[in-house]
Amino acid sequence: MSTETDRPKGHAVHETHEKHESPSWTAKASVYLGSSESIVLALIGVALVLVAILLLYSSMNDLWHAASGGPERIEHKAIEILNTILLVMMTMEIVYTVAISLKSHTLNAEPFLIIGSIAGIRRMLVITATSTESENDPSKFHNTLVELGLLAATVVAMVIAIGLLRYSQRRFVDREKPAAAE
Repeated sequence: MSTETDRPKGHAVHETHEKHESPSWTAKASVYLGSSESIVLALIGVALVLVAILLLYSSMNDLWHAASGGPERIEHKAIEILNTILLVMMTMEIVYTVAISLKSHTLNAEPFLIIGSIAGIRRMLVITATSTESENDPSKFHNTLVELGLLAATVVAMVIAIGLLRYSQRRFVDREKPAAAE
């Protein structure tokens, strides 16, 4: 154990000064910016939940009116209702991503890939449902088939990416956690 006489002159004063030194302005700015990010993300999450609730209400209202209008009305509104419900699913997936960002202050790629997959499937359903309009025009029909093929390839690529992310998480990240605890 060292005493005051064992230390070089002025060393004890320097140690005391370091212990009572206030955080630098960059550390304070970092804390304030982190808090600001959390506040903005929480507000974004609340706004997205409200949008999802309003979209779902609108979709259920359309469904009620379509059901009371008979089979023809249901056929006419079914694609629009399905489109809106898939949009609600995408919105809630974004809310989940915001919640993850709030909790961990990191950006996770998997929710974005899921959102992209839902968006691709949503577009494919809309194109398929409305493709009867373009069946008479060969060039429009060809373009529709090309778009469907590209969307299908994109969805498959995103699903493969999700699988790779999950595999690498299990294989490399989860395996390192028990070793770090020891």
